[in-house]
This record gives sequence, C-alpha cells and structure tokens, in this order.
Amino acid sequence: MTKAEAEKRILKLRELINDYRYHYHVLDESTMSEAAADSLKHELALLEAEFPELITPDSPTQRVAGKPLDKFSKVRHEKRMISLADVFSEEEISDWITRNEKLIPGSKILEFFTDIKMDGLACSLKYRDGIFVQAVTRGDGLVGEDVTLNVKTIENVPLHLNKQGIYSEIEVRGEIVIFKEDFEKLNEAQRRKGEPEFANPRNLAAGSIRQLDPRVAASRPLKFVAYDLVTPETKTWQEAYARLRELGFQTSGKDKVFKNTEMRQLFHYIEELDEYRKHLKFNTDGMVIKINDRAVYDSLGIVGKTPRGAVAYKFPAEESTTVVKDIVISIGRTGAATPVAILDPVTVAGTTVRHASLHNADEIARLDVRIGDTVIIYKAGDIIPQVKEVLSTLRPEGAKPFNYEQALKQQYPDLEFERPNGEVVYRVKGESSDFILKRAIEYYASKSALNIEGLGEKNVVALVDAGLVKSIADLYRLKAPEVARLERFGDLSARNLIMAIDESRKPALAKFITALGIRHVGAQTAVSLAREFKSLDALVEASEEQLMNVSDIGKVVAESILAWFSDEDNLQLLTDLKELGVEVQNEANVTLPLTGKSYIVTGTLEAMGREAAEDRLRALGATVTSSVTKNTTALIVGVKPGKSKTDKAEQLGIPQISEEEFLELIN
Repeated sequence: MTKAEAEKRILKLRELINDYRYHYHVLDESTMSEAAADSLKHELALLEAEFPELITPDSPTQRVAGKPLDKFSKVRHEKRMISLADVFSEEEISDWITRNEKLIPGSKILEFFTDIKMDGLACSLKYRDGIFVQAVTRGDGLVGEDVTLNVKTIENVPLHLNKQGIYSEIEVRGEIVIFKEDFEKLNEAQRRKGEPEFANPRNLAAGSIRQLDPRVAASRPLKFVAYDLVTPETKTWQEAYARLRELGFQTSGKDKVFKNTEMRQLFHYIEELDEYRKHLKFNTDGMVIKINDRAVYDSLGIVGKTPRGAVAYKFPAEESTTVVKDIVISIGRTGAATPVAILDPVTVAGTTVRHASLHNADEIARLDVRIGDTVIIYKAGDIIPQVKEVLSTLRPEGAKPFNYEQALKQQYPDLEFERPNGEVVYRVKGESSDFILKRAIEYYASKSALNIEGLGEKNVVALVDAGLVKSIADLYRLKAPEVARLERFGDLSARNLIMAIDESRKPALAKFITALGIRHVGAQTAVSLAREFKSLDALVEASEEQLMNVSDIGKVVAESILAWFSDEDNLQLLTDLKELGVEVQNEANVTLPLTGKSYIVTGTLEAMGREAAEDRLRALGATVTSSVTKNTTALIVGVKPGKSKTDKAEQLGIPQISEEEFLELIN
C-alpha cells in the first residue's frame, strides 16, 4: 500500500472508530460489535506503525501514549474553578432566591437551570482548533494539576470535536466518574483475585487520574460527564448544555429548566431525583440549581469560593446503625480536645464508616452516648459521619455515662486542660495554637522525621509569626521571594529552604508517620506501622484490632492512632498535603535482611550520627531500642559508650560490635 492509499484508509478508519466510540461511550448505543471495533483499531495501529509520519495527536491509537511522568505540573486556571454553597431545604432555596433578587435592580430571576450533582473529580478540558490539548484538575480552584495523559485515556472524551473549526479555543468542565455498574465489576474482579476491594467510585476515579502512569487510568472504566462550557460564552446554561452535546460530550441527561412560576415543580423534581438516584448510573449527593441567564449569574459575583448565582441542594443523608466500641479524644493543631466515637464498621452512603465526630462534651451529654451503645449514623452532606441518635433501648447493662474530664486524664495524664468561659471545647492549658503549630512544624522537619534542612526553631517562628505558614501544608505553598523578605532570610537561604522542602515531597511511609507527631508514635513504632500496613491509606482505615496486632502497640497507642486519624483537621491536612504534591511512598513488600533482629547504638560513631545509624538499621528491617534486654541481638559500641549499657550487655551475654563491624553489617 502506498502512503497516499494508507492516508485515505487511515482517515476512514479514524472516522468509523470515532463514530463507534461516540455512540458506544456517549450515547450508550452500539453501531457494531466490540470485536469488530477492536479489529478496526488493530488495522489502524498496524497502518500507523508502517507510516508513523501519519500519526496525529487525536488518533484513537494515541489514547495511551508516552512514558509515566515523574510528577504532575501545575497549571493556573484562566477562570477560577469554583465550589458551590450547600442548601438542605426548600426554605433555604427560597431564601437564596430572595437574597439574589435584592441584588438584581428592578427585575426578577426568570428561569432556573438544574442538573444532578456528580460525585467525582472535577476537571477542565481544553481544545484548540477542535483538538484536545490539555486536562487540568480543580486543585484549589486557582491552580490545578496537568493530567492530560491520563484524561486522554478516557474513551468518552473526544480527542477531536464534532463541528470542528467553529471555535478556535474551547474549555469544557465536568466530573470524572466511574459508573456504579462498572465499579461493582471491578470489585468482583478484586474478590476473585483475593485482593482488597475499592472503597467507593469517587475515590477510585480520583485516584486513577492522579496516577503518574497513564496505563493505570486506561485500565479503569472512567467517564467524563460535562457540566460547563466556559468558552465560547453562551447566553444561558441551557444553551451551554446543548452545545456540549453537539460537540460530542456526554452530560448527565437529567438537566431541566424551570421558570420562576414553576417553583413547586422544581421542588417536586428534587423529590423525584432523591427517590430515583439509587437507579442512576453514577453516584450523586444532590442537585445543582443555577440562575439560567449567564449574564445575570456572572453579575452576582463570588463570595469567598462560591458564586451567588448557584447552590447545591444536598439530598437527605443516608443512615445506618452501628455500635460504639470506644470513645477517644483527639488533640487538634489548635490544642482543642475533640471526642471521636470508634464504631463497628458500617456502610453509609456508599463508604465504610469506622468513626464519627462527637464534637464536644456538651454534644456527648446531649446525646447521652456511651461505650457499647447502638447508634444511628448519618453523613451530613454525604461527607462527614455524625451520630444522629442513641437507641437507648438497645443499651447493654452496665454502660456508664461518659466522663469527659476523667477520659482526658486517662488518655493524656501529662497534660492539663481547661474549658474557657463561654466555650464548649476543652483545650490544652497554657499553650496557644501558634505555639502548638510551631512545635508540630519543628517536629515534622526534624532529623527523625522528614529532615528538612533550614526549618529549625528560629526559622519556624519567623515563618509562623509572619503569617506565611498557618499549617504544615503551607510549607509546600511557600515561595522563595516571600520568604526572602523576612529578616532571617536572604535570597540564597530562601531558595535553599524551598529546595529542601521540595525534596521532602516523596517521604518514606515510616518517616511520614513519624513526622505527623501522633502521640505515643515514635520512630520505631512508625517503622512497625509502615511494615504492617504498607500504605498510608491502609493505616488511615485500620481498626483498633488491626493496630493492636502490631508488635509493641497496646490499647493506649492504638487509641491515640485512631484518634489522630479520626480528627477532621488531621484528615484535611492529609488531603491538603496530597493535593500539594506530597506523595507518601508505600512500604516495599520484601523481606529485609535484619528483620527480627534488635540493636542498640551507644556512644559516638565517626562515620555517621546515631540517628542516621538507627535509621539505617530500621531500613534494613531491624528493631532499634534504648535499653539492653535478653532479646537484644547486639550492642553497637562507638566512642565513649554508656557504661550501664555495656555492663548490662556483658551480664546478659549480649554481643558487642565495633563501628567497623556495624558498617560491614549495614553494607
């Protein structure tokens, strides 16, 4: 076949394959069998391999291309990607309409556009001259991550648009989701392989897009469901949806327009969707209501991160019952003591709930929740687990009222707490939130944790006092020019600090667990947790029983870990760190040479510091302790060792090895 003949054949094959893709993945129709479509794709791939100069970026063969990325690059959105304010009743919707009409001189809102609210990962797609060129996640609304290669693998994302050439620049926004039927098939396959099931479609969709290897995204049945045409501009949201469908994008199919005289019908439609949502292909947590006229919508502006012209009505939360196994208290970054109910795992709104916030001592007293109680759990806005009600008739005999102050003394015997007048929250006595934050950052950056050079006590104080760092996550938002303006820094030291922080973005799991500063969890316990759970996600989801199965972890330490990972502020910190590019490395599933052995380092080593030596031993699987016992494998002796340790080793017959022997051991 000549090149000219091949070019004609390739064009026809692409047209036919794209037509099949559109009907199958967007319209849910089939124009031919899957086997026939695969045969056409195979022929196209062979022709392009023979004539590589004919390959174009929008060819169906290019959906998975290129090597895995080292990291995602940051992209600033030309127009901010916003969030919506939530409403939970007809009254709140009516109040929203009234507020907006007061801001529109001399006129009423004529129409409202509604659509189902997707539970997925928000993403923006850009096209130039009809060709797909870029995909960016929402991020913080202003800056997102470039996930073009991964989104390119999604079959219902057109690589070139219908009606090409009409617009030179097009930006489409929507949600990346996994349909419920596809999700169940994935979990069925996981069960057959004896592997853990995925938690829920939303997390799996988001996790798939955040994989650095596009082949992972390609292996998952992801869908892109459009909800906004940013450019070119349209007069109404209804017109935007019509154009989206003309261009080849899938929408929810549940969008409707209601006139201001049809509010009863709008509320009835909300009730219908709430009843019907169990039968939808995708998960949803509510319905979006917008002012249909986009000029009016835009004129109302934005308050904080939410537009005045739209709200998200949240469906009533799903509920379930479970048993309170324990109540633990978490100390947050401000020193506030927050009680958390540890629950028998239960599924609510499609996710497994293991704990729920009890807010404060007054809330515990109001609910009269006790350890052993059966409670009704719901998820406020389908997000945060809450205890709705205690089923006191199912209360076991002997269940005692929860004594908050006694629990504080038992769980934190070395801390004092106070409850300021007029407040419902107990706080650590004598320590401000800034003081706690400074100590937390110092520990996060310390040698035993992430070892971030340049984040000693004085520099941390300078950064916090200047308002540049209000949480650990803010470290990864710092820019060299703003740091250089502080008294303690110059241009070079500021750049060095930013480089050191950047180098900490891929911490080992054990080091990261240490850095979190969880009470009772030191470096050795962090190593044990990392080896047991292998990933941060698995540790976050661990039960009390699973934690107590780890060597050297008893009830007190297990409760401390559960409390930390049940605190909303702490979970938000983990989310923020992940979105800012901190990728905690999973523990390698290998047998290490020193596994099962226990060492102590005493005295000064010439080749490295004691902490470095202990880190090296732990990395090879060993346990490092501070006191000699009959279970100690050997005592590593440097210059000026501790006499009590060497004497105890001699008494117990524990071998003592020199620094030279130690270096041979670790190498």
